[in-house]
Amino acid sequence: MNLEQLKNQTILLLGKPRAFSQEEFLEQINVHNISVTKELSEAGEYVLEGRMMTPYEQNLSDELYEKGGYTFLSIDDFEKLLAEEIDDDVLLMSLKLSNDKERLKSFLQNSCISDSLFFKLLEMYSWGKEDFFENDDNRDVTAALIGRFYENIERNHNVEYATTGLLHLVTQTQNPDLLEIISTLEPLQFHPKLSVLLAQHPKTPKKVLKKLLRQNEPNVLEALSLNSALDTVTVKELAKKDRYAAILAENIVLNEELFKLLFPFRVELAANETVTQQMQNELLAFGDCEVDQALARNVSLTQESIEVLMQRENSAISKLLLQNPNIEDIRLFEAMKDADNYYAIANNPALSEALARELFETGEAEVLEALAKNEATPVDILYQLQLDSRFDRAVKTNAAFGKHIQSENIGWLI
Repeated sequence: MNLEQLKNQTILLLGKPRAFSQEEFLEQINVHNISVTKELSEAGEYVLEGRMMTPYEQNLSDELYEKGGYTFLSIDDFEKLLAEEIDDDVLLMSLKLSNDKERLKSFLQNSCISDSLFFKLLEMYSWGKEDFFENDDNRDVTAALIGRFYENIERNHNVEYATTGLLHLVTQTQNPDLLEIISTLEPLQFHPKLSVLLAQHPKTPKKVLKKLLRQNEPNVLEALSLNSALDTVTVKELAKKDRYAAILAENIVLNEELFKLLFPFRVELAANETVTQQMQNELLAFGDCEVDQALARNVSLTQESIEVLMQRENSAISKLLLQNPNIEDIRLFEAMKDADNYYAIANNPALSEALARELFETGEAEVLEALAKNEATPVDILYQLQLDSRFDRAVKTNAAFGKHIQSENIGWLI
């Protein structure tokens, strides 16, 4: 079905439009030479079922369906067709010339229009120098923004009417266009935390990040330093201050140029998960204990680097290596000969099932608690640990156990 097929037709409308206001609905169908009626005698073969049908309309719909000879249309599908045919430029010019705020708001609340048109309309909206929820109009527009893009909105009732809804929206979205439009909204000035979230989001467009950089707000600059997707120009600008250079060294995606630029912050570089083998070699050659410990914790540590650190024969570093997911099982089994290593091994996020069972048999409280928290621990062991009140909370907060419970849909055991 398309609107061309309905041209010059008179449709029987039962109920009301859903996405469009009554006035806007009539205006849009007139563009396509379509008319609607509430009288069966004036209608053609098409019946449009809208929302909020009266009992009389519902009965009439049932009668016509049983009688046959009529084509029934869904209001949702019909309004989507109308929305797809809207000429963005014509609508925007009409709204600009009329300065009709109610009509603008009505379109912003229309779930059928495209995201690109929604963004253009949102740019036109005037917030009146007030906050997102400070007046009824702003509240409605903010709710429309959150409701349109918030993931699983049906599970989070009323989140569109809370500032936390905006904060969560920025955190969860991967849409650069959405992040950009939020960065332009006037009420952003009342919510510095939103700017912080935008600054550290890896999908925030570069031009937005540059604007945030120019604001020179310490909290925003610190958040920028945490952004792993910064370009080299922005990194160099931030790195002029040691406070931000240290954060950058640990968080940005490294290349040789940036590694050399930030080399004075070796401990932070050693913790960066994008360090290459060559970078690890340079850090190891420095021979600093803090740098070695940071490397030992790094989940990107290579076997070659593990061998070098093992040869340091430093107890603290060895314990950290036993918790590194990249260490080979053969080393872990060898380390099991010393009971002092049990706790460290039990914390390894890549713990094998065989090792987990061997550690469970030790019965040591500290080791069992580590197993209860470890997502690599087999589920059957977690069930047993849950029966012990000492480890019940640790098991319940174990993400892997939570996923298992949800997948089995069995709820928490008491």
